[in-house]
Amino acid sequence: PSDLAMAAASGNGHSTLKRCLDVLRDARNDSEQFAALLLVTKAVRAGELDAKTRRQIFDAIGFTFPNRLLTSRQPPAGCPEHTFRALGLTLLACFCTDPELAGHSQILNKIPTFNEVVVSPCAPDSTSMLDDVYQCLSAVLATARGPSELVTKGTVSALCQAYVNCSYGSDRALALLLGLLAVAEAKCWQRDAPHLLAVLSKLSDDFLKAEDMTKFELCEVLPHFIPLSPPLTQDSRGSECLCRLYKGLAHILGSKLSQPQRDPALKLAACLVQACGSEWIPTGSTGSKFLALLVNLACVEVRLTLEEPDPFEVEEKKEVVTACYVLIEMGIQECLREEKPLLKEEQKMQLMRIMEEAFGAVIFYLRQVKQEELQDPFIFASVRVLGAWMAEETSSLKQEICELLPFLVHYAKKLFKEGSAAASLPQAELGSTEGSGLPQDALRFLLPGFCHLTAEDRPRDILISEGAPALLCEYFLRQWEVLTSAPGSLAPLTSAEMSLQTVCGIFLNLVVTAPDLVRQDKTFSSMMDMLLKSLPLLLPQKDRLVLTANVATLGLMMARILVNSAVLQGSPSAREFFGAAIRFLSQAHTAQADPGSDSLAAAVSPAYASAWEDIRELWLLGMQALAGCVPRVPWLPQALLQTRWLEDLLEFLTRVAPASVDFELIAAFQGVLVELARASRPCRDMILSHHGGEWANLYGMAALEQCLSEQ
Repeated sequence: PSDLAMAAASGNGHSTLKRCLDVLRDARNDSEQFAALLLVTKAVRAGELDAKTRRQIFDAIGFTFPNRLLTSRQPPAGCPEHTFRALGLTLLACFCTDPELAGHSQILNKIPTFNEVVVSPCAPDSTSMLDDVYQCLSAVLATARGPSELVTKGTVSALCQAYVNCSYGSDRALALLLGLLAVAEAKCWQRDAPHLLAVLSKLSDDFLKAEDMTKFELCEVLPHFIPLSPPLTQDSRGSECLCRLYKGLAHILGSKLSQPQRDPALKLAACLVQACGSEWIPTGSTGSKFLALLVNLACVEVRLTLEEPDPFEVEEKKEVVTACYVLIEMGIQECLREEKPLLKEEQKMQLMRIMEEAFGAVIFYLRQVKQEELQDPFIFASVRVLGAWMAEETSSLKQEICELLPFLVHYAKKLFKEGSAAASLPQAELGSTEGSGLPQDALRFLLPGFCHLTAEDRPRDILISEGAPALLCEYFLRQWEVLTSAPGSLAPLTSAEMSLQTVCGIFLNLVVTAPDLVRQDKTFSSMMDMLLKSLPLLLPQKDRLVLTANVATLGLMMARILVNSAVLQGSPSAREFFGAAIRFLSQAHTAQADPGSDSLAAAVSPAYASAWEDIRELWLLGMQALAGCVPRVPWLPQALLQTRWLEDLLEFLTRVAPASVDFELIAAFQGVLVELARASRPCRDMILSHHGGEWANLYGMAALEQCLSEQ
């Protein structure tokens, strides 16, 4: 020890360190080791060591010695109680500067020790120990296994406590929390929601009270602590946080601000909208004014940035404009909301005009986009928000949207093809799917708008000429694969299911308005083949009745036109399809007791009741299409007889009171019965054997009555 003291006094740092390392290797007793360690840790803390020297220290002492220091409870005479632990942590902090060592299991198993130090009261003479711990935690966070280990070993709650208690190094605790949430947000909230809510509570309180630049700095931090999950609206503390954030934002956005101050506030507001819609905005006059202001500011920002786009300015503003898109999309939904609306009618009309101007700017910007820019996520965000507008507002900007349609189809096709290519790669080549940058599904957001547009001549012609039907057919197949890859799922309506329903709606429009195209374009034969195979698989899934109705009705409508195509020539798949379609149509109604009389009344079947509002029109159209198929498909009347539907329908009409069957239902039944009576002698005989002429007269089915009276 005396030799070491003399070497230290001489000021030759590297010579001293070399001597220390020699002593650590060859020490005869703890006293020599301790003296050498003191000088090693002094050099480490001074930050004078390069990576090579730090590695030499590790090679000399390994993890064994720091481990002993961390578990030693008896400090040297006259030293503070935590001396050995502090020395051990300094050495570990030194080792952690090497990324390879930071991810070592010997470091990862010290995480509980680091957590313990973080939450323990910090004495004035132990701040360096906390500095070392934070250095270790930062290094661990940067490793591959680190974030997962930190979350599972309780570091999130430790850091939350340190921040909420304003402990020494709380700013570093907050920085570490931001890092963890950036890479493992879902896991953090799943394990430590109460602790994270406590941090959000403190941040939102500081945000509300701050009267200086801190308020705007917190706008940047707060979005990281707003989860895309229930805690905010289901927890009383979460609701209180939302209330404070609303008040703080109302104060900011209601003031005269410079752009650097306004932008973070708009991004925070967008983050709240993504987390919980408009639930954080109170009802009443104050809330409606704030919501209108928010959407107004977002529209102004979009117009300022995109109407005369300067490439450098747009690049700088992409993040805030994307946030504005979120606010505008909320504005669209609120303007359409009829139940408990936040906005008055006058406000809605005003906002729709303002949003129309903003979407004019979005369209103008998209028309300038070059081929090499199509990978930019901002283009995707712009197309997505335009899709939301096209889905709801069909009368405005029609000319501009028609001119943009070729770009939209091309863009959606490009992303879809890239997605197909990526999906076919082995998983190993893709790497982690989280944040891997797989192509996004633009078509999903454009489908509702395309559905409206295919009902009109000019946009429909543009979509057809740009190859939209073939793209939609491929898309249907892809979404069907997604849907059927997890059979039996009782999850809420999935995006794949919704997309399939909307594609069916688009094809229905094309079948009704462009039957010649259906006959000539091979795309529709491919689509028909797909529908034949899909319906029998869908029918048993009672939770997917709306999709079943779409597929059945579209298939019947197309079959009426494509009756001569190869896929419909009595093949097993065609017979299975028609059997499934008949079952779908036949099970929709039942006879039930009428409380007001002794007779039975026609009613929607219990299995169909919850979805009937959504499928009623499809069912009526399906009945009409089935009637149209009867004279065109020679084997269909016999198939209907074999299913016993005709017999069941005749008994149903005999049993129920005619007054309980509405006019549309009577017309639907009559359409099928007339075609069956004309096309098939056995069907006609069965109708007559059930006194068809008599009840046809009772129901006012004049066409059926006349048909049955003819020889």
